[in-house]
Formats: sequence, C-alpha cells, structure tokens
Amino acid sequence: MENNEKINDHTSIAGLTGDAPTVQRGLKNRHIQLIAIAGTIGTGLFLGAGKTINATGPSILIAYIAIGIVMFLFLRTIGEMLFVDPTQHSFLNFITKYLGDRTGYFAQWSYWLLLVFVCIAELTAIGEYIQFWLPMVPLWLIEIVMLAALFGLNTLNAKFFGETEFWFAIIKVVAILSMIAVAIILVVVHYGYTDQVTHSAAHVSLGNFFSNFSFFPKGFMAYFGALQMVMFAFTSMEFIGMTAAETAEPRKTLPKAINQIPVRILIFYVGALLAIMVIFPWQHIPADKSPFVMVFQLIGIKWAAALVNFVVLTSAGSALNSSLFSATRNMYSLASQHPSAFTDRFTKLSKNHIPINALWFVGILTLLSPVLSLLQGIPWIGNAFNFASACTTNLFLIVYLLTLITYWRFKKSNDVDPNGFKLPGYKVFVPITMTVFIIVFISLFFNESTLWPAIGAVVWTIIFGLILFVNHVRDINKRLSVLENK
Repeated sequence: MENNEKINDHTSIAGLTGDAPTVQRGLKNRHIQLIAIAGTIGTGLFLGAGKTINATGPSILIAYIAIGIVMFLFLRTIGEMLFVDPTQHSFLNFITKYLGDRTGYFAQWSYWLLLVFVCIAELTAIGEYIQFWLPMVPLWLIEIVMLAALFGLNTLNAKFFGETEFWFAIIKVVAILSMIAVAIILVVVHYGYTDQVTHSAAHVSLGNFFSNFSFFPKGFMAYFGALQMVMFAFTSMEFIGMTAAETAEPRKTLPKAINQIPVRILIFYVGALLAIMVIFPWQHIPADKSPFVMVFQLIGIKWAAALVNFVVLTSAGSALNSSLFSATRNMYSLASQHPSAFTDRFTKLSKNHIPINALWFVGILTLLSPVLSLLQGIPWIGNAFNFASACTTNLFLIVYLLTLITYWRFKKSNDVDPNGFKLPGYKVFVPITMTVFIIVFISLFFNESTLWPAIGAVVWTIIFGLILFVNHVRDINKRLSVLENK
C-alpha cells in the first residue's frame, strides 16, 4: 500500500465524520469503554480546580453540580440523535445535516481548532507538573521535550495508541478513587499535621470544608470568573457519546454510557473536590498549582504528593496523546472531505497509516504552548494554562450551542424516533442549557486572563462566517449565471 493511499475503514475519534475515508482502526471495545469513562476526568479538574477553589471555596461545588447537570442534558441531546442514526459517528455530522454544509464546515474547523488548543493546554499542564520535581528547568524547555516525545508516540499505529490510553485511563480512575478513600480514612482517624502555610497544628476534618463558609468569599465576580474553568473541566465529555456509538451495539451501550454520567460527576468531581477541601483548609490552597498534589504537600506527606503528581502527569500526558491523535485525524478527515491545494497534503499517510503531514501541522501549532509560557505575566496573557484553557472553552461553547440549535431542528424533522433515547422536557431543558452556556461564555469577558480568548472566539466566528457568506453568494451567482446562459 502506498503511503498516501486512503484507507476505507470508518472510525471516529473526537470529531471525525463517518462518511469520509479514514485511517486504520486499531481500537478494541475495552479501549473505547475505559477511555470513555476516564474522559470525564481531565486537566481541567486536576490543575484547574486550584483556581476555582481559591476563588470561591466550598461553594464551587454548586457550580460543578449545576454545569455537570447541564452537560448531562447536552449529552442527552447528542445521544438522542446518535441513537436514531449511530452510523453518523460524530455529532458534527448532524450539524451539517440539519444546519447545512457551511455551518457544518464551520463547526468542523472550529472543533479541530479547539482540539489544537486542548493540546496546548495539556502540554502547559505537563510542564507545570514536571516542574514539581525540576523547579529550575524552564517551563518552555520541558514542554518542547515532552511534545517531541508524544509526537513520536503518535507516529506509531492506532493499536498502540489505544493500549497506552487504556492503561493511562486505569491509573487516572484508580487515583481519584484512592484519594477519596484516603480522605475518608484521614477524617476517621482525625489525622493531625502541621499546616505548611500557617505552621500551626491542624487536623483533617469536615471542619476544613465548613469553616468560614460563604457563597462568594471573594465576591460575586470572582465566582462568576471561575465558571470558565469549571466548564473547561467538563469539555470533551461528548467523547463518551461518540465512543459508545463506535461499539458493536450502539443502541444498547449509548443510553447506558450517557446515563452513568451523573454518578461519575458525583464521584470524580464532587467527591474529589470535597476530599481536597476536607484534607486541607481551602483558603490556603494555591490557585496556580494542582490541589490534588498540594494538599499532600501542605500536610507534610511529601511521598504522597510526589505519587499524586506522577498520576496527574500521566493524566495530562494521556490527554495530550489523545488530543494529538484526535486533532490529527480531524485534520485528515477535513482534508479528505474538502480537497484543495492547501488541504490535499494532509491526506498523506505514513507506512504506519498515520496522517503524518497532519500530525506535523498539529505538532507545530502546539508549539504555541512554550511561546505562551515564555510570555507568562504579560497582562493580556497572564497564566499560560488559564489562557489556553479559555481559548478551548469558548470554542467548545460555540460548537455546543450550534449542536443545541441542530437538536432543535432535528426535533422538528421526521427523523425523531418516538421510541428512541429521548430527552424528556426538551422544550424546557434545551433553552436552559443554552442559557447556561451563554452565561459561561459571557463570564469570559469579565476576567483579564480570559478576555482576549473570548474576543478571539468572536473574531473567529465573524471572519469565518463572512468567508462562508461570501462563498455562498458566489455560488448563487454562479448558478444564476449558468441558468442565464441556458
């Protein structure tokens, strides 16, 4: 087989469409199922929770629960459409089907771009985790070395990708459950320690959570500004629905996978954050570090802090590995569906059936991560991770809103299955979900570190929309010209 030959084996990772020629399928059912479970746990939680806890304290759990419920409703809309037609693989295909080719084209490119920003955010997180052990090594240098390593991993075949993700996912799930169990044990034995911030005697207890409880301890705007990071923690959860659609019996596994999400949110988000704030007073948890690591560091159990840091590092490595994989294959899919002088080069495959030029392109764009790290502290960038996560969040929200509009159009079509996996009360829940997404997007404009990414998302949408409108007018004029000549 020639290296640039396209392989007609339909697989869908992240935003791949099902009707385009794609690359070699090497993922087994066990890979898909566990990766879907672990997909609810990411860097937004492991690293971003420090920012949200520092800004809001225990009341942030309300935001996690509320946005978690909204994400569950959103996934039910995706699930209903995929249940009717699981051959579509990706929810992006439904945008094209119900809102038109141009809107679908915009959604596909936006999804690809947000995956690139996910790569940038995850690489930044990796650098910060490694600096826990190597504080004197520049962040940008760590990021370049780690990107090179994971780039090499992605040049291997898809089966190897699936296997590594499978074990990364196991480590991540076991770590969260273990941390919750440890917190319970420490509360029961009333574990005492010396607070490394105040240097006073303290204990692990529920009092650490309830002490000085306030809904807005640092003001409403601090709470409002924290919503972006909460949202970022939940982004990519749609991956669960799409992986379930990849199984042998999608109509059986899809409802089960999505309906388990509320339990996963309670365990992996609410349970984990509650454990952190019970172990150590939330007022002293640093905003720019992983609270999962710092709670053990701050109570003097340094070996546990090092162990947890290793776990969150593997989690970020897993997420970057997965995002490189997804962004590369999205680039390949887009190039296959929309051939042009620019995109044709991205359909070339290596001897391992990897879209090698697409991988190079995504890898080069991910080098923005060390650039952001070098520019940290500049007012319009601030913290590099916060900046990259904000870019990711706003693009996700745009695509999510388009998906909800798509669902509304789907409900008015003849495609609705009265016996399908329906969202009850959609006329109420869909507008509520859209409102929450819009509120979170607006919150981006009220935080210095998220303002410019929010403006960038608006500019991206307007410019792309104008280009599509101009092309649409041009196509209409061509058709009119042809009719006139006849």
